[in-house]
Amino acid sequence: MSGTNGDIEVTTGSLHHRVSAYSGAKHDDSYDAKDNMYEEKHIGTDGSPNSIREHDEPKLKRRLKGRQMGMIAIGGTIGTGLFIGSGTTLATAGPAGSLVAYLVIGSMVFFVCTSLGEMSTFIPTSDPFNHFAARFMDPALGFAFGWNYWCSWMLTVASELVACGIIVQYWLPHINGIVWSLIALVIMFLLNAISVRGYGEAEFWMSSLKVLTVFVFLIVGILTVTGVTGGEYIGGSNWHIEGAPFKDHIVGILKACIVAAFSFQGTEIVGVTVGECANPRRDVPRAIRSVFWRILFFYISSILIIGLVIPNTDKNLVEAGGVGDVGISPFTMVFEKAGASWAAHIMNAVVLITVLSAGNSGLYACTRVMWVLAKEGKAPKILRKVTKHGVPIWALTFTALWSTVIFCISLAGNQNVYVFLINLSGLSGIGFWMGIGLCHWRFRRAYVAQGYDVKDLPYRAAFFPFGPIYALSLLVVIIFGQGYGTIWPKFDALGFVSTYLALPLFLIFWLTWKYTKKTKWVNMLDIDLTTGSLLEMERNGDIDIFPPEGPWTWKKYFRWMQRKPAE
Repeated sequence: MSGTNGDIEVTTGSLHHRVSAYSGAKHDDSYDAKDNMYEEKHIGTDGSPNSIREHDEPKLKRRLKGRQMGMIAIGGTIGTGLFIGSGTTLATAGPAGSLVAYLVIGSMVFFVCTSLGEMSTFIPTSDPFNHFAARFMDPALGFAFGWNYWCSWMLTVASELVACGIIVQYWLPHINGIVWSLIALVIMFLLNAISVRGYGEAEFWMSSLKVLTVFVFLIVGILTVTGVTGGEYIGGSNWHIEGAPFKDHIVGILKACIVAAFSFQGTEIVGVTVGECANPRRDVPRAIRSVFWRILFFYISSILIIGLVIPNTDKNLVEAGGVGDVGISPFTMVFEKAGASWAAHIMNAVVLITVLSAGNSGLYACTRVMWVLAKEGKAPKILRKVTKHGVPIWALTFTALWSTVIFCISLAGNQNVYVFLINLSGLSGIGFWMGIGLCHWRFRRAYVAQGYDVKDLPYRAAFFPFGPIYALSLLVVIIFGQGYGTIWPKFDALGFVSTYLALPLFLIFWLTWKYTKKTKWVNMLDIDLTTGSLLEMERNGDIDIFPPEGPWTWKKYFRWMQRKPAE
Protein backbone atom coordinates (compact mmCIF):
# COMPACT_ATOMS: atom_id res chain seq x y z
CA MET A 1 0.00 0.00 0.00
CA SER A 2 1.29 3.43 -0.87
CA GLY A 3 0.06 6.97 -1.33
CA THR A 4 -0.45 10.31 0.33
CA ASN A 5 -3.36 11.85 2.11
CA GLY A 6 -6.47 11.10 0.07
CA ASP A 7 -4.65 8.88 -2.42
CA ILE A 8 -4.30 5.18 -1.70
CA GLU A 9 -3.34 2.28 -3.89
CA VAL A 10 -3.96 -1.30 -2.86
CA THR A 11 -2.16 -4.06 -4.66
CA THR A 12 -3.05 -7.10 -2.62
CA GLY A 13 -4.81 -9.81 -4.56
CA SER A 14 -8.53 -9.72 -5.13
CA LEU A 15 -9.04 -6.63 -2.98
CA HIS A 16 -7.27 -4.47 -5.59
CA HIS A 17 -10.01 -5.13 -8.11
CA ARG A 18 -12.80 -4.39 -5.67
CA VAL A 19 -11.37 -1.13 -4.41
CA SER A 20 -10.62 0.13 -7.92
CA ALA A 21 -14.08 -0.76 -9.17
CA TYR A 22 -15.69 0.73 -6.11
CA SER A 23 -13.82 4.05 -6.36
CA GLY A 24 -15.14 4.64 -9.87
CA ALA A 25 -18.74 3.71 -9.16
CA LYS A 26 -21.63 6.14 -9.46
CA HIS A 27 -23.74 5.02 -6.58
CA ASP A 28 -25.13 6.08 -3.22
CA ASP A 29 -24.85 3.64 -0.34
CA SER A 30 -27.21 5.60 1.89
CA TYR A 31 -29.57 4.22 4.47
CA ASP A 32 -32.92 5.69 5.36
CA ALA A 33 -32.68 7.63 8.64
CA LYS A 34 -36.15 6.53 9.70
CA ASP A 35 -34.95 2.96 9.33
CA ASN A 36 -32.28 3.80 11.91
CA MET A 37 -29.33 3.26 9.64
CA TYR A 38 -26.41 5.50 8.71
CA GLU A 39 -26.14 7.79 5.67
CA GLU A 40 -23.04 8.18 3.55
CA LYS A 41 -22.78 9.79 0.10
CA HIS A 42 -19.91 8.69 -2.14
CA ILE A 43 -17.95 10.67 -4.69
CA GLY A 44 -18.86 9.66 -8.21
CA THR A 45 -16.62 9.94 -11.22
CA ASP A 46 -18.82 12.75 -12.57
CA GLY A 47 -18.59 14.82 -9.38
CA SER A 48 -22.31 15.50 -9.47
CA PRO A 49 -23.83 17.21 -6.39
CA ASN A 50 -25.93 14.21 -5.47
CA SER A 51 -22.85 12.02 -5.33
CA ILE A 52 -20.63 14.22 -3.16
CA ARG A 53 -20.23 13.24 0.46
CA GLU A 54 -21.65 15.64 2.99
CA HIS A 55 -18.70 17.35 4.66
CA ASP A 56 -20.85 19.77 6.66
CA GLU A 57 -21.94 17.02 9.05
CA PRO A 58 -20.66 17.48 12.61
CA LYS A 59 -17.65 15.26 13.13
CA LEU A 60 -15.39 14.11 15.91
CA LYS A 61 -11.70 14.99 15.76
CA ARG A 62 -9.16 12.22 15.26
CA ARG A 63 -6.68 13.48 17.83
CA LEU A 64 -5.96 10.47 20.03
CA LYS A 65 -2.30 9.56 19.76
CA GLY A 66 -0.77 6.11 19.74
CA ARG A 67 0.65 6.40 23.26
CA GLN A 68 -2.76 7.48 24.57
CA MET A 69 -4.53 4.61 22.81
CA GLY A 70 -2.01 2.14 24.21
CA MET A 71 -2.31 3.40 27.77
CA ILE A 72 -6.14 3.53 27.56
CA ALA A 73 -6.04 -0.13 26.51
CA ILE A 74 -3.73 -1.00 29.39
CA GLY A 75 -5.47 1.09 32.05
CA GLY A 76 -8.94 0.00 30.96
CA THR A 77 -8.42 -3.35 32.65
CA ILE A 78 -6.96 -2.12 35.93
CA GLY A 79 -9.67 -0.97 38.33
CA THR A 80 -11.17 -1.50 41.75
CA GLY A 81 -11.96 -5.08 40.71
CA LEU A 82 -8.23 -5.80 40.88
CA PHE A 83 -7.17 -3.47 43.68
CA ILE A 84 -9.99 -4.35 46.10
CA GLY A 85 -12.23 -7.14 44.83
CA SER A 86 -9.54 -9.61 43.76
CA GLY A 87 -9.29 -10.99 47.29
CA THR A 88 -12.82 -12.38 46.99
CA THR A 89 -11.69 -14.88 44.36
CA LEU A 90 -8.88 -16.08 46.63
CA ALA A 91 -11.33 -16.66 49.49
CA THR A 92 -13.79 -18.37 47.13
CA ALA A 93 -11.53 -20.71 45.12
CA GLY A 94 -8.17 -20.79 46.92
CA PRO A 95 -4.84 -19.61 45.45
CA ALA A 96 -4.68 -22.08 42.56
CA GLY A 97 -8.42 -21.93 41.89
CA SER A 98 -8.39 -18.14 41.66
CA LEU A 99 -5.40 -18.32 39.32
CA VAL A 100 -7.24 -20.76 37.04
CA ALA A 101 -10.36 -18.54 37.11
CA TYR A 102 -8.44 -15.46 35.98
CA LEU A 103 -6.59 -17.44 33.31
CA VAL A 104 -9.90 -18.71 31.89
CA ILE A 105 -11.67 -15.34 31.99
CA GLY A 106 -8.54 -13.53 30.82
CA SER A 107 -8.36 -15.75 27.73
CA MET A 108 -12.04 -15.07 27.05
CA VAL A 109 -11.52 -11.30 27.31
CA PHE A 110 -8.56 -11.61 24.95
CA PHE A 111 -10.74 -13.21 22.26
CA VAL A 112 -13.50 -10.63 22.79
CA CYS A 113 -10.99 -7.82 22.31
CA THR A 114 -9.43 -9.36 19.20
CA SER A 115 -12.92 -9.76 17.70
CA LEU A 116 -13.65 -6.10 18.42
CA GLY A 117 -10.23 -5.11 17.09
CA GLU A 118 -10.75 -6.83 13.74
CA MET A 119 -14.08 -5.09 13.13
CA SER A 120 -13.05 -1.70 14.54
CA THR A 121 -9.89 -1.54 12.45
CA PHE A 122 -11.82 -2.44 9.31
CA ILE A 123 -14.65 0.05 10.07
CA PRO A 124 -13.46 2.73 12.56
CA THR A 125 -16.57 3.97 14.40
CA SER A 126 -17.21 5.57 17.79
CA ASP A 127 -20.09 3.24 18.66
CA PRO A 128 -19.14 -0.31 17.67
CA PHE A 129 -21.89 -1.95 19.75
CA ASN A 130 -24.77 -0.14 18.07
CA HIS A 131 -23.18 0.21 14.64
CA PHE A 132 -21.90 -3.34 14.15
CA ALA A 133 -25.03 -4.99 15.51
CA ALA A 134 -27.24 -2.87 13.22
CA ARG A 135 -24.97 -3.41 10.24
CA PHE A 136 -24.20 -7.11 10.55
CA MET A 137 -27.36 -8.47 12.23
CA ASP A 138 -30.51 -6.39 12.80
CA PRO A 139 -30.97 -2.58 13.13
CA ALA A 140 -33.22 -3.21 16.13
CA LEU A 141 -30.41 -5.10 17.87
CA GLY A 142 -28.12 -2.15 17.20
CA PHE A 143 -30.62 0.18 18.85
CA ALA A 144 -30.90 -2.11 21.87
CA PHE A 145 -27.13 -2.57 22.26
CA GLY A 146 -26.47 1.15 21.87
CA TRP A 147 -28.98 2.30 24.46
CA ASN A 148 -28.10 -0.51 26.88
CA TYR A 149 -24.42 0.38 26.62
CA TRP A 150 -25.21 4.02 27.32
CA CYS A 151 -27.38 3.06 30.32
CA SER A 152 -24.70 0.75 31.67
CA TRP A 153 -21.91 3.33 31.65
CA MET A 154 -24.19 6.17 32.76
CA LEU A 155 -25.00 4.10 35.85
CA THR A 156 -21.31 3.31 36.30
CA VAL A 157 -20.47 7.03 36.31
CA ALA A 158 -23.09 7.53 39.05
CA SER A 159 -21.63 4.70 41.13
CA GLU A 160 -18.12 6.15 40.75
CA LEU A 161 -19.41 9.48 42.08
CA VAL A 162 -20.64 7.67 45.19
CA ALA A 163 -17.28 5.92 45.48
CA CYS A 164 -15.32 9.20 45.27
CA GLY A 165 -17.18 10.59 48.29
CA ILE A 166 -16.51 7.43 50.33
CA ILE A 167 -12.80 7.36 49.44
CA VAL A 168 -12.05 10.99 50.36
CA GLN A 169 -13.91 10.56 53.66
CA TYR A 170 -11.17 8.06 54.57
CA TRP A 171 -8.98 11.15 55.14
CA LEU A 172 -11.64 13.81 55.85
CA PRO A 173 -14.50 12.06 57.64
CA HIS A 174 -16.07 15.29 58.92
CA ILE A 175 -16.82 16.68 55.44
CA ASN A 176 -19.92 15.36 53.67
CA GLY A 177 -19.00 12.98 50.88
CA ILE A 178 -21.47 14.69 48.53
CA VAL A 179 -19.06 17.62 48.24
CA TRP A 180 -16.27 15.40 46.93
CA SER A 181 -18.65 13.56 44.62
CA LEU A 182 -19.76 16.82 43.00
CA ILE A 183 -16.14 17.98 42.67
CA ALA A 184 -15.33 14.66 40.94
CA LEU A 185 -18.26 15.17 38.54
CA VAL A 186 -17.01 18.65 37.61
CA ILE A 187 -13.50 17.27 36.98
CA MET A 188 -14.82 14.46 34.78
CA PHE A 189 -17.06 16.84 32.85
CA LEU A 190 -14.30 19.37 32.19
CA LEU A 191 -11.81 16.72 31.07
CA ASN A 192 -14.34 15.52 28.50
CA ALA A 193 -15.57 18.98 27.51
CA ILE A 194 -12.16 20.44 26.64
CA SER A 195 -11.36 18.07 23.75
CA VAL A 196 -10.65 14.43 23.10
CA ARG A 197 -7.01 15.27 23.78
CA GLY A 198 -7.99 16.32 27.30
CA TYR A 199 -9.63 12.95 27.90
CA GLY A 200 -6.75 11.07 26.28
CA GLU A 201 -4.06 12.90 28.21
CA ALA A 202 -5.88 12.49 31.52
CA GLU A 203 -6.33 8.78 30.90
CA PHE A 204 -2.70 8.44 29.89
CA TRP A 205 -1.42 9.76 33.21
CA MET A 206 -4.05 8.09 35.40
CA SER A 207 -3.42 4.76 33.68
CA SER A 208 0.33 5.29 34.05
CA LEU A 209 -0.13 5.63 37.81
CA LYS A 210 -2.17 2.41 37.95
CA VAL A 211 0.46 0.57 35.93
CA LEU A 212 3.22 1.88 38.20
CA THR A 213 1.27 0.77 41.28
CA VAL A 214 0.92 -2.79 39.98
CA PHE A 215 4.57 -2.87 38.96
CA VAL A 216 5.74 -1.77 42.43
CA PHE A 217 3.28 -4.21 44.03
CA LEU A 218 4.75 -7.13 42.09
CA ILE A 219 8.31 -6.21 43.10
CA VAL A 220 7.33 -5.80 46.77
CA GLY A 221 5.34 -9.04 46.63
CA ILE A 222 8.28 -11.03 45.28
CA LEU A 223 10.55 -9.58 47.98
CA THR A 224 7.96 -10.47 50.64
CA VAL A 225 7.50 -14.05 49.41
CA THR A 226 11.25 -14.64 49.38
CA GLY A 227 11.71 -13.13 52.86
CA VAL A 228 13.80 -10.12 51.78
CA THR A 229 11.19 -7.87 53.38
CA GLY A 230 8.65 -8.63 56.09
CA GLY A 231 10.99 -10.60 58.32
CA GLU A 232 9.98 -14.14 57.28
CA TYR A 233 10.24 -16.46 54.31
CA ILE A 234 6.75 -17.35 53.01
CA GLY A 235 7.46 -19.30 49.83
CA GLY A 236 4.57 -21.61 48.93
CA SER A 237 3.39 -22.28 52.48
CA ASN A 238 -0.03 -20.69 51.90
CA TRP A 239 -0.70 -23.23 49.15
CA HIS A 240 -0.65 -26.06 51.69
CA ILE A 241 -3.16 -24.83 54.27
CA GLU A 242 -6.87 -25.57 54.64
CA GLY A 243 -8.79 -24.72 51.45
CA ALA A 244 -5.63 -24.60 49.33
CA PRO A 245 -4.64 -24.79 46.64
CA PHE A 246 -8.19 -25.47 45.33
CA LYS A 247 -11.16 -24.57 47.52
CA ASP A 248 -14.48 -26.28 46.64
CA HIS A 249 -12.79 -27.56 43.47
CA ILE A 250 -14.81 -26.87 40.28
CA VAL A 251 -17.62 -25.06 42.12
CA GLY A 252 -15.14 -22.66 43.68
CA ILE A 253 -13.51 -22.00 40.29
CA LEU A 254 -16.88 -21.28 38.65
CA LYS A 255 -17.78 -18.82 41.41
CA ALA A 256 -14.39 -17.13 41.06
CA CYS A 257 -14.88 -16.93 37.26
CA ILE A 258 -18.02 -14.86 37.75
CA VAL A 259 -16.21 -12.42 40.04
CA ALA A 260 -13.25 -12.26 37.63
CA ALA A 261 -15.52 -11.55 34.65
CA PHE A 262 -16.92 -8.42 36.28
CA SER A 263 -13.39 -7.30 37.18
CA PHE A 264 -12.46 -7.16 33.49
CA GLN A 265 -15.38 -4.96 32.42
CA GLY A 266 -14.27 -1.81 30.64
CA THR A 267 -11.68 -3.43 28.37
CA GLU A 268 -13.96 -2.76 25.39
CA ILE A 269 -13.67 1.04 25.74
CA VAL A 270 -10.64 0.99 23.47
CA GLY A 271 -13.12 0.10 20.70
CA VAL A 272 -15.07 3.31 21.35
CA THR A 273 -11.90 5.43 20.99
CA VAL A 274 -11.35 4.16 17.43
CA GLY A 275 -13.61 6.90 16.05
CA GLU A 276 -11.12 9.52 17.28
CA CYS A 277 -7.87 7.66 16.71
CA ALA A 278 -5.45 9.52 14.44
CA ASN A 279 -3.96 6.33 12.94
CA PRO A 280 -6.41 3.41 13.40
CA ARG A 281 -4.52 1.18 10.95
CA ARG A 282 -1.48 1.16 13.24
CA ASP A 283 -2.71 2.06 16.73
CA VAL A 284 -5.86 -0.07 17.09
CA PRO A 285 -4.15 -3.41 16.31
CA ARG A 286 -1.25 -2.38 18.52
CA ALA A 287 -3.59 -1.61 21.44
CA ILE A 288 -5.60 -4.81 20.97
CA ARG A 289 -2.48 -6.96 20.75
CA SER A 290 -1.35 -5.61 24.10
CA VAL A 291 -4.47 -7.08 25.74
CA PHE A 292 -2.97 -10.55 26.06
CA TRP A 293 0.21 -9.31 27.71
CA ARG A 294 -1.45 -6.84 30.08
CA ILE A 295 -3.87 -9.56 31.24
CA LEU A 296 -0.95 -11.94 31.77
CA PHE A 297 1.26 -9.40 33.50
CA PHE A 298 -1.12 -7.27 35.54
CA TYR A 299 -3.88 -9.68 36.53
CA ILE A 300 -2.32 -13.13 36.54
CA SER A 301 0.91 -11.99 38.20
CA SER A 302 -0.99 -9.97 40.83
CA ILE A 303 -3.32 -12.87 41.66
CA LEU A 304 -0.31 -15.20 41.96
CA ILE A 305 1.46 -12.83 44.39
CA ILE A 306 -1.70 -12.30 46.46
CA GLY A 307 -2.20 -16.09 46.69
CA LEU A 308 1.39 -16.61 47.84
CA VAL A 309 1.47 -13.83 50.45
CA ILE A 310 -2.06 -13.95 51.92
CA PRO A 311 -3.69 -17.14 53.21
CA ASN A 312 -7.10 -17.81 51.67
CA THR A 313 -8.54 -18.21 55.20
CA ASP A 314 -7.92 -14.53 56.06
CA LYS A 315 -11.33 -13.09 56.96
CA ASN A 316 -10.41 -9.70 55.48
CA LEU A 317 -10.52 -11.23 51.99
CA VAL A 318 -14.25 -11.87 52.34
CA GLU A 319 -15.02 -8.54 54.00
CA ALA A 320 -13.19 -6.40 51.44
CA GLY A 321 -15.43 -5.70 48.49
CA GLY A 322 -16.15 -1.98 48.25
CA VAL A 323 -14.11 1.19 47.92
CA GLY A 324 -14.63 1.83 51.63
CA ASP A 325 -12.61 -1.31 52.40
CA VAL A 326 -9.29 -0.09 50.98
CA GLY A 327 -7.65 -0.63 54.37
CA ILE A 328 -8.15 -4.39 54.03
CA SER A 329 -7.70 -4.75 50.27
CA PRO A 330 -5.28 -7.49 49.12
CA PHE A 331 -2.84 -4.89 47.81
CA THR A 332 -2.80 -3.03 51.12
CA MET A 333 -2.36 -6.31 53.03
CA VAL A 334 0.66 -7.30 50.92
CA PHE A 335 2.31 -3.89 51.38
CA GLU A 336 1.70 -4.08 55.14
CA LYS A 337 3.20 -7.59 55.26
CA ALA A 338 6.31 -6.02 53.75
CA GLY A 339 6.40 -3.51 56.60
CA ALA A 340 4.82 -0.51 54.83
CA SER A 341 2.57 0.99 57.50
CA TRP A 342 1.59 3.81 55.14
CA ALA A 343 0.19 1.37 52.56
CA ALA A 344 -3.48 2.10 53.27
CA HIS A 345 -3.04 5.81 52.51
CA ILE A 346 -1.13 5.15 49.29
CA MET A 347 -3.66 2.58 48.09
CA ASN A 348 -6.53 4.91 48.99
CA ALA A 349 -5.00 7.56 46.72
CA VAL A 350 -4.51 4.99 43.94
CA VAL A 351 -8.10 3.77 44.25
CA LEU A 352 -9.32 7.39 44.12
CA ILE A 353 -7.41 7.88 40.85
CA THR A 354 -8.79 4.56 39.60
CA VAL A 355 -12.38 5.61 40.34
CA LEU A 356 -11.86 8.99 38.63
CA SER A 357 -10.40 7.17 35.63
CA ALA A 358 -13.38 4.81 35.45
CA GLY A 359 -15.83 7.70 35.69
CA ASN A 360 -13.89 9.71 33.12
CA SER A 361 -13.87 6.79 30.67
CA GLY A 362 -17.53 6.03 31.34
CA LEU A 363 -18.53 9.62 30.60
CA TYR A 364 -16.46 9.55 27.41
CA ALA A 365 -17.96 6.26 26.21
CA CYS A 366 -21.53 7.38 26.97
CA THR A 367 -21.03 10.65 25.14
CA ARG A 368 -19.71 9.04 21.95
CA VAL A 369 -22.34 6.30 21.91
CA MET A 370 -25.15 8.81 22.42
CA TRP A 371 -23.74 11.06 19.69
CA VAL A 372 -23.76 8.17 17.18
CA LEU A 373 -27.29 7.18 18.24
CA ALA A 374 -28.46 10.76 17.66
CA LYS A 375 -26.67 10.91 14.32
CA GLU A 376 -28.46 7.74 13.19
CA GLY A 377 -31.87 8.96 14.30
CA LYS A 378 -32.04 6.72 17.37
CA ALA A 379 -31.83 9.58 19.89
CA PRO A 380 -32.90 13.27 19.89
CA LYS A 381 -31.19 15.23 17.08
CA ILE A 382 -30.06 17.99 19.42
CA LEU A 383 -27.52 15.55 20.88
CA ARG A 384 -25.63 15.65 17.53
CA LYS A 385 -24.20 19.07 18.39
CA VAL A 386 -20.38 19.05 18.25
CA THR A 387 -18.10 21.89 19.38
CA LYS A 388 -15.27 23.24 17.26
CA HIS A 389 -12.95 20.98 19.26
CA GLY A 390 -14.93 17.89 18.24
CA VAL A 391 -16.77 17.33 21.55
CA PRO A 392 -20.44 16.22 21.45
CA ILE A 393 -21.30 18.77 24.12
CA TRP A 394 -25.05 18.13 24.43
CA ALA A 395 -24.56 14.36 24.54
CA LEU A 396 -21.98 14.95 27.28
CA THR A 397 -24.33 17.23 29.21
CA PHE A 398 -27.24 14.81 28.79
CA THR A 399 -25.17 11.94 30.21
CA ALA A 400 -23.80 14.01 33.10
CA LEU A 401 -27.30 15.12 34.08
CA TRP A 402 -28.66 11.57 34.13
CA SER A 403 -25.67 10.33 36.12
CA THR A 404 -26.37 13.10 38.63
CA VAL A 405 -30.00 12.01 38.88
CA ILE A 406 -29.00 8.41 39.60
CA PHE A 407 -26.43 9.65 42.09
CA CYS A 408 -29.19 11.58 43.91
CA ILE A 409 -31.36 8.45 43.97
CA SER A 410 -28.56 6.65 45.80
CA LEU A 411 -28.52 9.42 48.40
CA ALA A 412 -32.28 9.23 48.98
CA GLY A 413 -31.85 6.09 51.06
CA ASN A 414 -33.66 3.79 48.64
CA GLN A 415 -30.92 1.20 48.45
CA ASN A 416 -33.12 -1.35 46.66
CA VAL A 417 -33.42 0.99 43.68
CA TYR A 418 -29.69 1.65 43.71
CA VAL A 419 -28.82 -2.08 43.86
CA PHE A 420 -31.17 -2.70 40.93
CA LEU A 421 -29.39 -0.06 38.88
CA ILE A 422 -25.89 -1.30 39.68
CA ASN A 423 -26.83 -4.90 38.84
CA LEU A 424 -28.29 -3.64 35.58
CA SER A 425 -24.93 -2.08 34.75
CA GLY A 426 -22.95 -5.22 35.61
CA LEU A 427 -24.91 -7.78 33.61
CA SER A 428 -25.21 -5.40 30.64
CA GLY A 429 -21.42 -5.47 30.31
CA ILE A 430 -21.51 -9.24 29.84
CA GLY A 431 -24.22 -8.77 27.20
CA PHE A 432 -22.02 -6.36 25.22
CA TRP A 433 -19.24 -8.93 25.08
CA MET A 434 -21.71 -11.46 23.70
CA GLY A 435 -22.79 -8.92 21.10
CA ILE A 436 -19.18 -8.41 20.03
CA GLY A 437 -18.71 -12.15 19.53
CA LEU A 438 -21.92 -12.50 17.51
CA CYS A 439 -21.10 -9.47 15.35
CA HIS A 440 -17.62 -10.79 14.63
CA TRP A 441 -19.03 -14.16 13.59
CA ARG A 442 -21.42 -12.47 11.15
CA PHE A 443 -18.78 -10.03 9.90
CA ARG A 444 -16.21 -12.68 9.05
CA ARG A 445 -18.80 -14.94 7.37
CA ALA A 446 -20.10 -12.03 5.28
CA TYR A 447 -16.56 -10.96 4.39
CA VAL A 448 -15.76 -14.42 3.01
CA ALA A 449 -19.21 -14.93 1.43
CA GLN A 450 -18.80 -11.71 -0.58
CA GLY A 451 -15.53 -12.92 -2.03
CA TYR A 452 -13.00 -11.03 0.04
CA ASP A 453 -9.73 -12.55 1.22
CA VAL A 454 -9.16 -12.50 5.00
CA LYS A 455 -5.47 -11.82 4.30
CA ASP A 456 -6.48 -8.30 3.23
CA LEU A 457 -7.96 -7.38 6.62
CA PRO A 458 -6.01 -4.53 8.29
CA TYR A 459 -6.05 -6.64 11.46
CA ARG A 460 -7.03 -10.29 11.74
CA ALA A 461 -8.25 -11.85 14.98
CA ALA A 462 -6.37 -14.95 16.03
CA PHE A 463 -7.90 -18.45 16.12
CA PHE A 464 -11.16 -17.72 14.31
CA PRO A 465 -13.75 -19.30 14.64
CA PHE A 466 -12.60 -20.88 17.91
CA GLY A 467 -12.20 -17.49 19.64
CA PRO A 468 -15.79 -16.21 19.31
CA ILE A 469 -17.28 -19.65 20.05
CA TYR A 470 -15.13 -20.07 23.15
CA ALA A 471 -15.97 -16.56 24.41
CA LEU A 472 -19.71 -16.90 23.74
CA SER A 473 -19.86 -20.27 25.52
CA LEU A 474 -18.18 -18.91 28.65
CA LEU A 475 -20.35 -15.80 28.65
CA VAL A 476 -23.53 -17.91 28.62
CA VAL A 477 -22.20 -19.87 31.62
CA ILE A 478 -21.41 -16.60 33.45
CA ILE A 479 -24.87 -15.15 32.81
CA PHE A 480 -26.60 -18.21 34.21
CA GLY A 481 -24.05 -18.64 37.00
CA GLN A 482 -24.54 -15.05 38.16
CA GLY A 483 -28.02 -15.90 39.45
CA TYR A 484 -27.03 -19.23 40.98
CA GLY A 485 -26.85 -17.79 44.49
CA THR A 486 -30.36 -16.35 44.20
CA ILE A 487 -31.86 -19.77 43.36
CA TRP A 488 -29.93 -22.21 45.57
CA PRO A 489 -30.09 -23.16 48.39
CA LYS A 490 -33.06 -20.79 48.83
CA PHE A 491 -34.85 -18.75 46.19
CA ASP A 492 -34.40 -15.00 46.64
CA ALA A 493 -37.00 -13.27 44.46
CA LEU A 494 -35.63 -9.75 44.98
CA GLY A 495 -32.06 -10.87 44.32
CA PHE A 496 -33.08 -12.82 41.20
CA VAL A 497 -34.96 -9.90 39.66
CA SER A 498 -32.15 -7.53 40.58
CA THR A 499 -29.55 -9.78 38.96
CA TYR A 500 -31.38 -10.27 35.66
CA LEU A 501 -33.04 -6.87 35.31
CA ALA A 502 -30.85 -6.08 32.29
CA LEU A 503 -32.38 -8.89 30.19
CA PRO A 504 -35.99 -7.61 30.06
CA LEU A 505 -34.73 -4.06 29.55
CA PHE A 506 -32.72 -5.19 26.53
CA LEU A 507 -35.76 -7.02 25.14
CA ILE A 508 -37.92 -3.91 25.58
CA PHE A 509 -35.44 -1.79 23.59
CA TRP A 510 -35.05 -4.43 20.90
CA LEU A 511 -38.71 -5.38 20.36
CA THR A 512 -39.99 -1.79 20.58
CA TRP A 513 -37.66 -0.59 17.82
CA LYS A 514 -38.26 -3.71 15.75
CA TYR A 515 -42.04 -3.29 15.95
CA THR A 516 -42.12 0.46 15.30
CA LYS A 517 -39.49 0.46 12.49
CA LYS A 518 -40.34 -2.96 11.00
CA THR A 519 -36.66 -3.89 10.81
CA LYS A 520 -35.45 -7.15 9.30
CA TRP A 521 -32.47 -9.43 9.76
CA VAL A 522 -29.69 -8.41 7.36
CA ASN A 523 -28.89 -11.01 4.70
CA MET A 524 -25.26 -12.15 4.67
CA LEU A 525 -24.72 -11.03 1.05
CA ASP A 526 -26.42 -7.67 1.69
CA ILE A 527 -24.15 -6.66 4.55
CA ASP A 528 -22.37 -3.43 3.57
CA LEU A 529 -18.60 -3.89 3.89
CA THR A 530 -17.53 -0.70 2.09
CA THR A 531 -19.32 2.31 3.58
CA GLY A 532 -17.21 3.91 6.29
CA SER A 533 -14.43 1.33 5.94
CA LEU A 534 -10.83 2.24 6.66
CA LEU A 535 -9.90 1.90 2.99
CA GLU A 536 -12.69 4.25 1.95
CA MET A 537 -11.75 6.81 4.59
CA GLU A 538 -8.11 6.73 3.53
CA ARG A 539 -9.04 7.08 -0.12
CA ASN A 540 -11.40 10.02 0.54
CA GLY A 541 -8.92 11.81 2.79
CA ASP A 542 -10.97 11.41 5.99
CA ILE A 543 -8.00 9.71 7.65
CA ASP A 544 -4.36 10.55 7.01
CA ILE A 545 -2.23 7.78 5.57
CA PHE A 546 0.89 7.26 7.64
CA PRO A 547 4.03 5.55 6.34
CA PRO A 548 4.48 2.01 7.66
CA GLU A 549 6.72 1.64 10.68
CA GLY A 550 9.02 -1.27 11.24
CA PRO A 551 8.42 -2.72 14.74
CA TRP A 552 11.28 -3.16 17.16
CA THR A 553 12.84 -6.59 17.36
CA TRP A 554 11.25 -7.43 20.71
CA LYS A 555 7.85 -6.32 19.43
CA LYS A 556 8.17 -8.67 16.46
CA TYR A 557 8.72 -11.51 18.88
CA PHE A 558 5.76 -10.66 21.12
CA ARG A 559 3.37 -10.17 18.20
CA TRP A 560 3.81 -13.60 16.65
CA MET A 561 0.18 -14.57 17.41
CA GLN A 562 -1.17 -11.90 15.04
CA ARG A 563 1.60 -11.80 12.45
CA LYS A 564 0.41 -11.27 8.89
CA PRO A 565 1.56 -13.93 6.42
CA ALA A 566 3.80 -12.83 3.60
CA GLU A 567 2.01 -12.26 0.31
